[in-house]
Amino acid sequence: MARVMLIEDDPSVREGLRLSLGRHGHDVEVARTGEDGLRRLLVAPADIVVLDLMLPGLDGFEVCRRIRAGGPTPIVMLTARGDDLDVVSGLEAGADDYVVKPVRPRVLEARIRAVLRRGGPATAAAAGQETYGELTIDRGALTVSKAGVPIVLPPMELRLLLELSAANSQVFSRQQLLESVWELDFLGDSRLVDACVQRLRTKIEDIPSRPRYIQTVRGFGYRFGPL
Repeated sequence: MARVMLIEDDPSVREGLRLSLGRHGHDVEVARTGEDGLRRLLVAPADIVVLDLMLPGLDGFEVCRRIRAGGPTPIVMLTARGDDLDVVSGLEAGADDYVVKPVRPRVLEARIRAVLRRGGPATAAAAGQETYGELTIDRGALTVSKAGVPIVLPPMELRLLLELSAANSQVFSRQQLLESVWELDFLGDSRLVDACVQRLRTKIEDIPSRPRYIQTVRGFGYRFGPL
C-alpha cells in the first residue's frame, strides 16, 4: 500500500509496529534515531513518516521540522501525552496528525490511510487561476504563488487554502474545516486546524501576526480575505 518510514527508539514498540503495519500491506523501513531516519529518507523517500517525538539525540520536533523543510512528505507523530504542549509543538513543527501512546496498531494504520487519502489532490470548486492581491491560486494546476514566486505547500496546507479561498469571506468553524479538509468528524482535534493555519500564514502572509489573507474570527474560526 505505502512505503512507511518508522522512526522509533523503543525496540519493542518499533518491532511491534513494523510487523503490524507490514501485515496491513505496508513496506516499512525502520530507524532507531532521528539522524538515521533522515539519512534513510534521503536515500529512499517514503510515502509517509511515523515519528516518535521522544528520540535520543535529535528529537522528534527537530526531525519533523527538517522533513517538512525538505518537502511535503506526510508525518504522523507518536506522543506519550495527548493533551499537552507536545501535541501543539509537534503540529506546529509540521506534523499532519498524531497518535497517543500506547499505540494501538489498528488505530495507527487507520490514521496512516486517512492522512495518505487526505494528501491526495484536493477537489477545487472550479478549475482556474485566481488572484488576490499578490497571491495567485491555480486550482487546475494545484499551485500557489506570491508576487510571481512559487510557494510549495504540503498537501494539507494546500487543501486548507483551497477550501477557504473557494468561499471568499465565508466564515468556517474549526469543526467545518476538520470535516471538509481533514475528513474528521467529532473525533477530530481542532489543534490540527490551528497549527495548519499558523504554518500556512508563515508562507503566504507578509506579516503572519497581522494576516491579510487568512483571518481569525474570534470564538468561531477562520475566513479568507484579503483585507
